[in-house]
Amino acid sequence: MYSSISEANAAIIERIKAARPHWTGVRLAHHAIPELAQGKKLLHAGPPIAWADMTGPMRGACLGATLFEGWASSEEEAEAMLACGEIEFIPCHHVSAVGPMGGITSAHMPVLEVKNAVHGNHACCNLNEGIGKVMRFGAYGEDVQKRLRWMRDTLAPVLQEALSSIDNGIDLTALMAQAITMGDEFHQRNIASSALLMRTLAPFIVQLDRPKAQLAEVMQFLSVTDQFFLNLAMAYSKAVMDAAAQIKAGSIVTAMTRNGRDFGIRVSGLGDRWFTAPVNTPQGLFFTGYSQDDANPDIGDSAITETLGIGGAAMIAAPGVTRFVGAGGMEAALETSEEMTEIYLDHNPLLQIPSWNFKGACMGLDIRRVVETGITPLINTGIAHREAGVGQVGAGTVRAPLPCFEKALEALAQAHHITA
Repeated sequence: MYSSISEANAAIIERIKAARPHWTGVRLAHHAIPELAQGKKLLHAGPPIAWADMTGPMRGACLGATLFEGWASSEEEAEAMLACGEIEFIPCHHVSAVGPMGGITSAHMPVLEVKNAVHGNHACCNLNEGIGKVMRFGAYGEDVQKRLRWMRDTLAPVLQEALSSIDNGIDLTALMAQAITMGDEFHQRNIASSALLMRTLAPFIVQLDRPKAQLAEVMQFLSVTDQFFLNLAMAYSKAVMDAAAQIKAGSIVTAMTRNGRDFGIRVSGLGDRWFTAPVNTPQGLFFTGYSQDDANPDIGDSAITETLGIGGAAMIAAPGVTRFVGAGGMEAALETSEEMTEIYLDHNPLLQIPSWNFKGACMGLDIRRVVETGITPLINTGIAHREAGVGQVGAGTVRAPLPCFEKALEALAQAHHITA
């Protein structure tokens, strides 16, 4: 259909520009994701991985989900079930979903549903749990369980009722176009987008026929959860890049993800194949009492944001976050985004960055450019403790490993019968 890789890439970029994901609903995962409707199954971040190969945070989240679903009544029973293969593991990416950090999602957890109004595809992501000890970073105690139950029983129904009052849901592109001018890059900084989202939802929430105390709890949670929008940005990016992947040609990366052991990418011209390499460990700043020695290797589906071209690639949009992730100041942010233009093919006209002279965020990550330059995508990320049950210990940046891209380029050359 396409006479060259470059022609296919141009078509993919136009498809990315045309996509319009809307937040349309919040449902329990087994209603939104058919694969979770029967049996004991858990979704996880990253390319496929077995229990024996999982690092501490993902294991901790698996324990938490097993207890949350009532499949086990104790930590020991849950671990035995997971170790013996009684529970099936499925990568989020295999079912049109994504999940931050461990990415663990079970049947009765609520998920955000995002629909691409132009291309008709959809994507899901679990809800942001807020601050403190949370399951996505591997904590699984009773405080984590209590919050998950509240999210299932109160937060999700309130959000769904509010969204049902908004025709066609919330246009995420329009909201993000505002938020990127207010200092968000949509991976480590989502303060503006979360605030804009709350401003949009608030008039509908306060009119719901529910106990005032419930509505107050939801409003309080949204008001203090600066990263609430991250999960929507992930689902947004997944919906856009899945639509791009429908053009089964070219050299543009359609997914980047990590499971704590492997970093995996998918490429437009190579379908659903994973190309993997060992993950790197994030470098950054740590909470009091923790150090680099405590950091877990890179983990999470949230690199779908950098796949689209936001997150670390749009660091110049978020000077307020550079010190938080240990990336220096404004000059370092500019250098990072300028460097990323070497490996992305275009700029997104919908996400213009004032501090970058209104250039749009990067888009179209090309494996050819990555291998040619040796520059790999920079990813903004939270840092989990390497042991299960501890949680987040810092924030920083990490580089995607080059071998993923080299393997993919070799496979693309074989597919096109190109020899050295």
